[in-house]
Amino acid sequence: MSNQRTTVLKSATPDLLNKNSASISALLQQYGCGPIPFVGTENAFYERHIVFDRAIDPKVASARERFEAFSHSVRDILAQRWVLTKATYERQNAKRIYYLSLEFLIGRSLANNVSNLLLDPVVQHAVDAKRIDWLELIDQEPDAGLGNGGLGRLAACFLDSMATMQLPATGYGLRYEYGMFKQSIVNGWQQENADNWLRDTDPWEIARPHEKVEVKLNCSFQLRGGSFQVVRGRPSSLIGIPFDRPVVGYGGKTINTLRLWAAAAPDFFDFKEFGTGDFVGALGETLEAESLTRVLYPDDSTTVGQGLRFVQEYFLVACSLADLVRRFQRHNTDWNELPEKVAIQLNDTHPSMAVAELLRILLDDAHLGWDQAWELAKKTLAYTNHTLLPEALEKWPAAWFEILLPRHLEIIYEINRRLLDEVRLRFPGDDRRIERVSLVEEGSQRKIRMANLAIVGSHSTNGVAAVHSKLLRTSTVKDLAEIFPERFSNKTNGVTPRRWLLQANPALSREITQAIGQRWITDLSQLKELGRFAEDRSFREVFLASKREAKVQFADWLKSTTGQIVDPDTVFDCHVKRIHEYKRQLLNALRIIVVYNRLRSNPGLEMTPRTFFFAGKAAPAYRLAKLIIKFINNLAETIDSDAAVRGRLKVVFVPEYNVSLAERLIPASDVSNQISTAGYEASGTSNMKFMMNGALTVGTRDGATIEMAEEAGEENLFLFGLTVEQVENSRSWYSPYWHYENEPETRAALDLIFSDHFSPNEPGVFAPLRDVLLTQGDHYMHLADLTSYCRAHEELGALYADRDAWARKAILNVASSGKFSSDRTIAEYASEIWKVEPCPIA
Repeated sequence: MSNQRTTVLKSATPDLLNKNSASISALLQQYGCGPIPFVGTENAFYERHIVFDRAIDPKVASARERFEAFSHSVRDILAQRWVLTKATYERQNAKRIYYLSLEFLIGRSLANNVSNLLLDPVVQHAVDAKRIDWLELIDQEPDAGLGNGGLGRLAACFLDSMATMQLPATGYGLRYEYGMFKQSIVNGWQQENADNWLRDTDPWEIARPHEKVEVKLNCSFQLRGGSFQVVRGRPSSLIGIPFDRPVVGYGGKTINTLRLWAAAAPDFFDFKEFGTGDFVGALGETLEAESLTRVLYPDDSTTVGQGLRFVQEYFLVACSLADLVRRFQRHNTDWNELPEKVAIQLNDTHPSMAVAELLRILLDDAHLGWDQAWELAKKTLAYTNHTLLPEALEKWPAAWFEILLPRHLEIIYEINRRLLDEVRLRFPGDDRRIERVSLVEEGSQRKIRMANLAIVGSHSTNGVAAVHSKLLRTSTVKDLAEIFPERFSNKTNGVTPRRWLLQANPALSREITQAIGQRWITDLSQLKELGRFAEDRSFREVFLASKREAKVQFADWLKSTTGQIVDPDTVFDCHVKRIHEYKRQLLNALRIIVVYNRLRSNPGLEMTPRTFFFAGKAAPAYRLAKLIIKFINNLAETIDSDAAVRGRLKVVFVPEYNVSLAERLIPASDVSNQISTAGYEASGTSNMKFMMNGALTVGTRDGATIEMAEEAGEENLFLFGLTVEQVENSRSWYSPYWHYENEPETRAALDLIFSDHFSPNEPGVFAPLRDVLLTQGDHYMHLADLTSYCRAHEELGALYADRDAWARKAILNVASSGKFSSDRTIAEYASEIWKVEPCPIA
């Protein structure tokens, strides 16, 4: 199922398309629904929910009400299988994976669940019978506001793969009432608006208040003068209420669970304060508790926002560990079996307090000795690092631990004491090493290094691409890697082909399935068989036709939702990801200005018309990133108003980039820009999605793009720019002024910006870009790579003019994308880190 389909059944599962009514009934019974009278009784599938849940006539139901009814009907079908999955895990006492992540960017669930349950024919019958606008219906579901970018989307792909591979797994996260924010563009500037994605009832979640968890803090909070104040020394509690969402494996054999925690206050009401007129103060503890999971990312430019983030992270860890320990103890009495029954994966540093929390449980609740508790904790915990950027390696003030979690600080200090004693024995006299590996960063404010804590307190630390894992070991945490070399490994990221190819790109999926069969859906390595079809003229033709179909659909959607008009016969040149200096959206904009200048000076220049798409959000406190968005929008406006280039160049910034938008744009893209400064992108996953959807990559040798080139051959990508080694080796002497003074096109592009050509009504608004690119040294080396970047795009443009040659190269990219399935990644985690086997559901 896909939000792009004009009819429901255009998936790559042709064996289900012609099922008769009897086999549909059997299909429903497979999911535990019993003999449902489907044929001739359309309301048996979904209208019964409109009648019995809403008590209204189905004929007057709104699109939202029909969406909820459809979703509840699908949930009915999976519910018994969900119960059976959990019962099987309990009965077999299987070793389980617990995946802790502060983000799960799951997108929409209805179409995904229908597709993974193979229910397309059932839904098609209902849609046809009642003449329902399926696209309107699924558009009623908001993207779940549970994540921001690649970190959260990776977690969502991993959950899909674990369920599809029948691995016993639970995801743990927070139930944010509001997502990061809804993005709109006003006068070119990003505007942040509340993303209240839970305004309407979410039909997929099930509250489990009877499984609540109490989280104890060593302080409390009071509301005075409109703000919360910390009351030291007065312990308090938060209550974690779990909300469960089904994670449907492909084929519906396994239904795992994503458990999200919502914060609530204990049953407390200060009647005395209320009676004396302090109504707000009486509700202070309730307001404080409920605020904890209100937003995805508090404003980290303020101390209050950072403090809220700190408590969020502990709340996630405390609730999740209490829950999984409770589950462990239902069937196990020997704590020594904990690593044999539990594998806890920490997705980045955010849940790294789990090291101290698990030790606290083993020491204080289970009453184990330190040595035993420490070994059990290490064998149970594993950590994934997602960044090489120092500012992204979290460090929390020790003072916050002293106020909120003093016992955890004692445990961290003891871990550190033992660690440093060991280092002194192994490296006598090496005080600098001791300083670097310490869990405690000394300074004007003592801080706890959470990445160091996660590495020291777990048995496994992995990077997410080969080059990232190498740099992690040899640079970022070099000293710890030398002390614990056996703990470090690489697990290159992947994405689920079910959502990102089967569902997102039904036209291409259909052609792939007709060419090589269906096995690729659960074994993406099968795509290698597609390689031979690169030499098949008829397949190249249908491949290009499927691409154009996706482009037309995206152009229609864009016009209907934003009013922006794009030509599907232009090159769709895309750069979509979080807005950050190292991801170099600014480099792309400079490249566009170079092309713009060429066309203005030489109107007869031969060039296939291009549409440049940008999308992504800037953190609200990241001023330069927001200025880059403003610059891209001003660039778009200037180009649109210039008759000399109209129809040949167009720049489009698509607001509110999310999973649903990506599902539309990625299949329509011809070109994927993956242009981070070499050595800064841990892996990337959008690069993989573009590749498996037939876009060609223009990229630096960074992250997983290096491995994509190894799989497809460098001749089938357009690589450019400095390497990781060249970036590092040139740091001491690099000067952007050299490029400004010696490269005429670079100088002309910058001079045009600084002349206010793109800001005639706002002179000087882009002056900070001069500081970034020239006076402050161009840290991310935009100017060093600009000429090489432009040259790569010239080569790409020449290839695009030969549609047959373009199709051949694009098909080879799709055929080479098999490695980048999250199924492969999860298989490596399961066998090499978690030591977990599939647990088929009876």
